[in-house]
Amino acid sequence: MSEADDRTQKLARELDAAFQNRADLYRLFYEELEAAYGPDEAEAIMVRAVEKRGQEVAKAAFAKFGPADAREIGEAFLSVSPDGGRMYPTNVERRDDGISFYVKRCPLKDAWVAAGVDGARLATLCRIAGAFDRGLFEATGIRFENATWTPGHGTGCCHIHLSNG
Repeated sequence: MSEADDRTQKLARELDAAFQNRADLYRLFYEELEAAYGPDEAEAIMVRAVEKRGQEVAKAAFAKFGPADAREIGEAFLSVSPDGGRMYPTNVERRDDGISFYVKRCPLKDAWVAAGVDGARLATLCRIAGAFDRGLFEATGIRFENATWTPGHGTGCCHIHLSNG
């Protein structure tokens, strides 16, 4: 194996570890906020913060797009998916007025499951993480719909639908 291949594999492992760390931080922040404020307020606080971060990213990532560019925004989003899309593999449905993503695997959800989180708490953490996507896409003026994972949802993750605004 070449030095470049070794480096690529090392970077992929480090990227995966960074996403696991992000998931652990979400989980631990939620637990602390829940203990202090209760589950509803803990979720609301985290959703506001994560959504704001999505809005910040949208300003830089999607500045050249507008509310009639849902499909183009979706394609731009897919083009920068971590590790060439392997981190968040998706089934994609393209339409004239938009695009939909059916996320088959989420490294955040995987980390929460590995930490023993399941059921309603897992669904809560998925809703919190989904707030990033809401902030990211709604900041562009397009229509955004997202169904995050819930018990009985299957093995995949969220379903994101973008349409022209």
